[in-house]
Amino acid sequence: MSNFAFNNPAFKQQDPRNVATYPGGPQAAQGAQNASFQHAGIDAATNAQLEGMYAAPPAGAIETDRMSVEDTVWKTAGLFAILLVTAAVGWVWTLGGVAAPAYNPYSDFQPNMLPWIVGALAGFVLAMVITFTSRKKVRPALIFAYAAFEGLFIGGISAFFEVLYPGIVVQATLATVSVVGVTLALFASGKIRASKKATKIFMIAMMGYLVFSLLNVVLMWTGINDNAFGLLSAKPFLGIPLGLIIGVLVVIMAAYSLVLDFDQIQQGVRNGAPRQYGWLGAFGIMVTVVWLYIEILRIIAIARSN
Repeated sequence: MSNFAFNNPAFKQQDPRNVATYPGGPQAAQGAQNASFQHAGIDAATNAQLEGMYAAPPAGAIETDRMSVEDTVWKTAGLFAILLVTAAVGWVWTLGGVAAPAYNPYSDFQPNMLPWIVGALAGFVLAMVITFTSRKKVRPALIFAYAAFEGLFIGGISAFFEVLYPGIVVQATLATVSVVGVTLALFASGKIRASKKATKIFMIAMMGYLVFSLLNVVLMWTGINDNAFGLLSAKPFLGIPLGLIIGVLVVIMAAYSLVLDFDQIQQGVRNGAPRQYGWLGAFGIMVTVVWLYIEILRIIAIARSN
C-alpha cells in the first residue's frame, strides 16, 4: 500500500506542459514578456490619447451646449447686423429714397414718419413679449424680429434728425460707441461692478425717468407744452436746457445698465446656463445700446437747437 503522503500533487510527476507554465518556467516567462508588451502598448495608447486631448482646442459653446462669452458676442454681432440692415431700409424709406438734404424751413420736403412709428410700436411690443416669456422659453425668432423693427425705428428717427441737424447721426454714433467702449473696458478691468445698492438706486431713477417721460409726452400731445422737446426744452438753471442736465444723468444710467447686462452674461457663463440664454444676453445689450443712442441723439439735438 502506497503512502498517502506521496499522493500530494507536489510530489507527483508533473506534465511537462504544466511545469512549463509555473512561475519561472520557459512559457511562463514568455507569457510575462507578452503581457509586458501588451501593457506597454496600452500605456502608449493612453498617453497618446491624453496628449491629443490636451492638444485639442477647448470645447466651445456648441460642443457643451452651454453659454459662453464668445458665443454671446457672436449673437450680439448678428443682431446688430440685422439692425443695421433694416436701419438702412428705414433711412431710405423715411427720406423717400433720397439722401438727407440740408434743413430748409421754407422747403416742402416732409420725411415719412411711418418707419419711425411702426418700428417703435412693434419693437416695444416684442420687447415686452420677450422680457416676460423668456423665463420659460427663449425664442430667437422674436429677438430677430425685435432687432429688425428696432432698425426701422433707428433708421427713421436718425434720418428725421439728420434733416434738421446735418451730421448729428455721426456725432451720436461716435458718442455711443465711446460710452459702450469705456464701460466695457472698465468692467473687463474690474474697476466697475454691479452692486445691490447701486442697482436699487438705478431702479428708482429709472422709474422716476419713465414717469417724467410719460408726463412730457402727454403735455406735448395735448399741446400744453408746444416746445420741440417739451419740458426738456425748458432752461431752469443758468440758461442750460433741462434736457442736457437730465440727458447726462440718463447716459450714466444707460452705462450702468450696460454693466448689469455684462454682469448677467458673466453670471450665466459661470453658472453653466444653457447656450440659448446667450440670446437673452445679446438682447439685453441691444436694448441698452439703442436706448443710449436715442438719448445721446436727443442731447445733441437739444444742444444744437440752442
